[in-house]
Amino acid sequence: MSDTNSASTPVAGPLLSAIDSPSDLRRLHPEQLPQLCSEIRQYLIQTLSSNPGHFASSMGAVEMTVALHYVFNTPDDRIVWDVGHQAYGHKLLTGRREAFATGNRRLGGLSGFPNPDESPYDTFAAGHASNSISAALGMAVAARMQAGDCPPRRNVVAVIGDASISGGLAFEGLNNAANTPNNLLIVLNDNDMSIDRPVGALSSHMAHITTSPAYNKLRYGVYRALKKMGLVSEKSRGRILRFNNSLKSLLSHEQNIFEGLNIRYFGPFDGHDVLKIVRVLTDIRDMEGPRILHLRTIKGRGYAPAEADPARWHAPGRFDPATGRRAEAVQGAVPKPPKFQDVMGDTLLELARRDQRIVAVTAAMPTGTSISTMQAEMPERVFDVGISEGHAVTFAGGLAKDGMRPFVGIYSSFLQRAYDHIIHDVALHHLPVTFCIDRAGLVGEDGATHHGAFDLAYLRSVPGMTIASPRDERSLRRLLVTAATLEPAGPFAIRYPRGGGRSIDWRCALKPVEVGRGERLVSGRQVALLTIGPVGAGDAADAVARARAEGIDVAHYDMIFLRPLDEKLLEEVAALDCPVVTVEDAIVDGGLGSAVLEWMSAHGFNRRITRLGLPTDRFVAQGTPAQLRAICGIDSDSIYKALLNSCK
Repeated sequence: MSDTNSASTPVAGPLLSAIDSPSDLRRLHPEQLPQLCSEIRQYLIQTLSSNPGHFASSMGAVEMTVALHYVFNTPDDRIVWDVGHQAYGHKLLTGRREAFATGNRRLGGLSGFPNPDESPYDTFAAGHASNSISAALGMAVAARMQAGDCPPRRNVVAVIGDASISGGLAFEGLNNAANTPNNLLIVLNDNDMSIDRPVGALSSHMAHITTSPAYNKLRYGVYRALKKMGLVSEKSRGRILRFNNSLKSLLSHEQNIFEGLNIRYFGPFDGHDVLKIVRVLTDIRDMEGPRILHLRTIKGRGYAPAEADPARWHAPGRFDPATGRRAEAVQGAVPKPPKFQDVMGDTLLELARRDQRIVAVTAAMPTGTSISTMQAEMPERVFDVGISEGHAVTFAGGLAKDGMRPFVGIYSSFLQRAYDHIIHDVALHHLPVTFCIDRAGLVGEDGATHHGAFDLAYLRSVPGMTIASPRDERSLRRLLVTAATLEPAGPFAIRYPRGGGRSIDWRCALKPVEVGRGERLVSGRQVALLTIGPVGAGDAADAVARARAEGIDVAHYDMIFLRPLDEKLLEEVAALDCPVVTVEDAIVDGGLGSAVLEWMSAHGFNRRITRLGLPTDRFVAQGTPAQLRAICGIDSDSIYKALLNSCK
């Protein structure tokens, strides 16, 4: 990749450069909208090639985004985005074009997702999936209650896409929308994708929905005629819906799931025909009752490499906009440590070859968790359940109940959605489900919605849960085989960060470790440093080396297990009769520091304990991991200063 491409400043086209808010957009003639869509795509390509972010999803949502802001009076009308990485075009049209070019996903800049603290046009946070219908329904009901019979009403639109309609929360929202008076419009951005290819019966159903052109034409005509005659009202809604559904069954010989819920269904339409979308939105904007507009789109639309491989172009990193050559492909032959997720994927496959009971479960993230490694060789033993984290955990519990050893690969922040399932459907039954918790700790530029900050705290309170975090890649392999072979078995959580460690030579024999046993890495008597996870091999190890070079006799312990704690190791630390510093890449309350403090207090040891970790009084925004570690006080300098201060 050339330096020119990396450093080039994005230049907006003539239409886009004149739009500082949706009100500017609405002054355009409809025939100008296709050109605007082209300019938005070019701006996204220019910007994201040098300042990486989520690429393919927003490229596929351009026409839909333009049409929504053109037809609806935002921000008074509400647009609630699902899977917020499809909302980059939305940010460009809502006064953030220049900030997007220079500061998207950067410290002090824009969030990579909708953020109500950032803009009134961002009505609800949306870092993951399936929450838009429920949130938008609440807004639609609130608008209805507040407006009463006084027009004009506030319109509320839920934009759900990237297969998040398959999530359980989306179904709960749909069910409630069908039974609560509201005027919610649901726009389904159907691009046949989540991040990897979508799975499940609903995905297959969406891919084959067809609507008779004769039916659409007749329905629109009937609706307009009834509206002109003043015959369309809430009271008549049920009869009209039944007539619509019967008419569709007659003409197209099918009824889809939405119409089965008595939610008006329109589509599918070409999601890249902006003029058509504008016409349809204008037609259905003022209808009474919940409606769903089904748009078929192509993820990565307008950029051939992304269209050809949308999964790899979900978040491709830096790339050459002219050739599509990605930075990772031109780094040369310099070896790099593997990603923790790849070590997990390779090791899981090795274990599965040995034990026929081992199966893998993922919630629409086989590639993101590297469960795809096992999936390629053993597809019959890998289950991708779609964007349904709660179901993934309970499904794994069912597998374990009848003799299997499931490994659930899931991101830390996504696992939060399945907390009740972990307690009720796994831990309560003492089932041998292993949670491979990816993206634990600070993940960097994805920001507050994606940081894996809470897993140590929320899992530590679950009875029978074993919780561990590897210091390096070899430790990860040993923890995985420990979980696979442990008897008697129970729930086992292994958390590891995004990205790679420090070791290139990571392969080692698959030998289990003793559960609840930590490791003394460095002996010392002046101050004791206790860590858990890769921080022990990174920033903490650097801080220890620096302090010892200056004559401070630091002892360093890798606890490895948060639960059960290594009490013999803690007795050794207590016997030193020195200050203690704990470090964890997680919220400081409820995790390792809290556990050590509680143990010392319970056993009558009055030691000075300094706890370092992520804050509990605020959410951590976006930035590079190094920047965020410094802000949170868990980088090498902060740990070094804590060691020094403890000795004063």
